[in-house]
Amino acid sequence: MIVYLTREFGMETAKAANVIFFWSAATNFTPIIGAFLADSYLGKFRMIGFGSMVCFLGIVLLWLTAMVPQARPYCDRFSTICEVPTTLQLLLLYCSLGLISVGAGGIRSSCLAFGSDQLDKRKNPESAKTLQSFFSWYYATVSFSALVAVTFIVYIQDHLGWGMGFGVPAMLMFASSLSFFLASSLYIKLKAEASPITGFSQVLVASFRNRRIELPSHATNEVYHLRKGSMIQVPSEKLRFLNKACVIKDPQRDLTSNGTASNPWNLCTIDQVEDLKALLGVMPLCSAGIMLSVTVNQGPFAVIQASTMDRQITSNFEIPAGSFSMFLVISVVIWIAFYDRIALPLASKIKGKPVRLGLKQRMGIGLICSCASVITLAVVEYTRRNIAIQEGLSDEPHALVHMSALWLLPYYVLGGLAEAFNGIGQVEFCYSELPKTMLTVAANIYGLGQSIASLVASFITSTVDNVTKRGGESWVSRNINKGHYDYYYCLLVGLGLLNFICFLACSKAYGPCHGDQENQAEKSTKGDHERVDGC
Repeated sequence: MIVYLTREFGMETAKAANVIFFWSAATNFTPIIGAFLADSYLGKFRMIGFGSMVCFLGIVLLWLTAMVPQARPYCDRFSTICEVPTTLQLLLLYCSLGLISVGAGGIRSSCLAFGSDQLDKRKNPESAKTLQSFFSWYYATVSFSALVAVTFIVYIQDHLGWGMGFGVPAMLMFASSLSFFLASSLYIKLKAEASPITGFSQVLVASFRNRRIELPSHATNEVYHLRKGSMIQVPSEKLRFLNKACVIKDPQRDLTSNGTASNPWNLCTIDQVEDLKALLGVMPLCSAGIMLSVTVNQGPFAVIQASTMDRQITSNFEIPAGSFSMFLVISVVIWIAFYDRIALPLASKIKGKPVRLGLKQRMGIGLICSCASVITLAVVEYTRRNIAIQEGLSDEPHALVHMSALWLLPYYVLGGLAEAFNGIGQVEFCYSELPKTMLTVAANIYGLGQSIASLVASFITSTVDNVTKRGGESWVSRNINKGHYDYYYCLLVGLGLLNFICFLACSKAYGPCHGDQENQAEKSTKGDHERVDGC
């Protein structure tokens, strides 16, 4: 997409990168809205169906920008000169990207949960094993689709043109939507229920409305509103001001005859308050992943670098610039298999007892790997730029430099390790720390971080572009040989190291967590709210 926007729409590199960052932010944020609508109103089946149709429409519009000459500005193939795109041309482009984001929100928010609904038979003792297998195959399928996207689809775009390159995904999306609706009669369709997001909002509103009341010095279950069958009798002392949301002021006015709140926006249960506290407790550690995503997901700029380097593998084959991100996906898959099947069993055998890295340790290692990956990218760009200047290519940003693009592999491999350590560790951390009633929330926290990361990346890129071009050429200039992408990467490294220091401080303040996977059995016997060392 960075190549399409810069070469077919004549956008400056910084602007094109910002478009992709905003698009990525929207695509990662819409599943949260989709999850709320699916849980509260529409149900998962309708949400996936809606998302499929909207996503297909968006891809068709994007395909039209490539097929209809009037839908994009004229660009000279032999220079970097392009006409300025008209308002209608940009509107069509942005509408297509927006519809894809909305559609992705409908599909991503409910697809995994809807699949688990088909297999979750609680009376069947094999149900848990079946679900675990389903989750594994789901993520394996997602990883495979990512590889197809950055290899097969990018190869088509590179060799057969953008019309065919966008047409194939449109046909695949049509086939996917059609197969989903044809199998409609076979699905188990559960009705929509209350969303956890509604409960969080009620706690915030109720605590604000009750802000003037005094909390009792000795808490008893007669003072606070209990959910029927709840194991929690009194709220915790952390974030104590939220406890005001569950204080019963007047039992006759605040409660109905069956013991429920007469107005859930004035009185909440202790469980609702504790759920929100648990969410707020994990957010500081999870927020460290935002900067990791900013540093690792510099794909648009890495693609521009790769497009100016020697990508020839054999005399008849070269890797498309957009396909280099496949090495990131491959490194994630290989590391997961190596860590789970070789490293851990070998370490356990040497130690004579089960060994597993703690969740916060894995998240911290991921942050370090992300900084290392951008350091390698800065070194490669510094070298590539010097070679381009020596070869007299300063004014030819699309000319090939005599330097192998395989030097970019350390960036992608280390970026893959960062995602494997921090990304997966963060998801497991949320699943282990949050109550079981908040599993859908836990599944979407990582996506929310990705959305925020895209906005942060856009802000950093825009700021760097606006500040540095005042003194001449922008660091992220459209002419990569005149810009200083290496300086930009060094700035990201510095921000990443500051982020790691903040993570260490938050990790120490958080204290021990519920533990890793090997502690799950112990955790279930000791209760959901008891903490176990090992984080």
